[in-house]
Amino acid sequence: MKKIIIIIIGVFTVSNNKIVAQIDSLKQDTIIISHKIEIDSIRKETKWSQLKFDARNSANGFLHTFARPLHWDKKDFTYFGATILATGITYLSDEEISSFFRQQDQDIPGVVSEFGFRFGKPQINYGITGSVYLFGLLTNNEKLRYAGVLMISSASVSGLLQQTLKTIAGRARPSTELGSNYFKLFDGTPAFSSFPSGHTALSVTTCYALSKQFDNPWVKAGFYTLGMISPMSRIWQGAHWASDVLLSTIMSVAIVESVDSYLKKDNKYNVQPEIAKNKISWNLNLGYNQIGLVGVF
Repeated sequence: MKKIIIIIIGVFTVSNNKIVAQIDSLKQDTIIISHKIEIDSIRKETKWSQLKFDARNSANGFLHTFARPLHWDKKDFTYFGATILATGITYLSDEEISSFFRQQDQDIPGVVSEFGFRFGKPQINYGITGSVYLFGLLTNNEKLRYAGVLMISSASVSGLLQQTLKTIAGRARPSTELGSNYFKLFDGTPAFSSFPSGHTALSVTTCYALSKQFDNPWVKAGFYTLGMISPMSRIWQGAHWASDVLLSTIMSVAIVESVDSYLKKDNKYNVQPEIAKNKISWNLNLGYNQIGLVGVF
C-alpha cells in the first residue's frame, strides 16, 4: 500500500478559525486515504474481475500492435527498412545456408531436434503461456499475470500474421527440393508454407516475453538461447529457409515490444513495485486558510 505524508507548511488563521483549519486538514486526510483504500481494493478484486481485466488488456494489446504501423515515425521506418534489407541479403544465400545446416542434421542430438520441433508447435506453446497466466491468476502474482497476458497477446499477433503471410507467399520448403525461389501464391498447403516460420514466431515470442521479466543478463541470455533452438532446428531439418527464420525472429521481437509498451502504459499492472516504492510524488494542495504539501510514495 502506498504511504502518504502530508506536511503542512503554513496555516494562516486567526484564533477563532484554528479549529476550522484543523477540521479541513482532517477532511483532506480522509479524502486522500479513502482514495488509496479504493485503489487497494482494486488489487483485491475477484478472480473473475481479474480475468476480465486481463482479457480486455490482451485484446487491446492485440489491436494496438496491428494499428502501430499507422503511427510509425522515422525511426520505425528505418528499422523496417533494415529488416527488409537483412531479409533480402539472407534470401540471396538461402540455398548455401540450407545446404550447410542440413548436412549437420545427423550430428544434432535427437532430444534437441525433438525439443525444437515440439516447443514451436501451437498446442505446446499456448499450453506453456496459458499455464504461466493461470498460475499467476490463482496465486495473485501480478507479475506472472502480466507475463501471461504479454505472451498470449503477442503469440496471437505472431500466429495470425505469420499464417497470413504463409498463405499469401506460398513459398516452397527446402525439403521439397524446388529451390528457394519457388513460390506458389495462395496455395496454403504445408509444402508451400515456408515463409515465414511459424515455429520461430511462437518460440521466440514466448522466450523473449519471458526474458523481459528479468534484469539478470545471464537469465536473459538463457531465454534467448532457448528461444533460438526451435528456429535453428527448422533450418537443419529442411523445414524452413534462413530468411524465413530471420524475418520471423525480428517480427516476433517487435511484436512483443509493441504489446509490452501498451500493457505498461498507464501502469495497468504493478510489475515494478520496488521502483514505485522509491519514488515520491509531491503535490501542493491549497485549502481554506492553509497550504499543504502532499508526498505520495
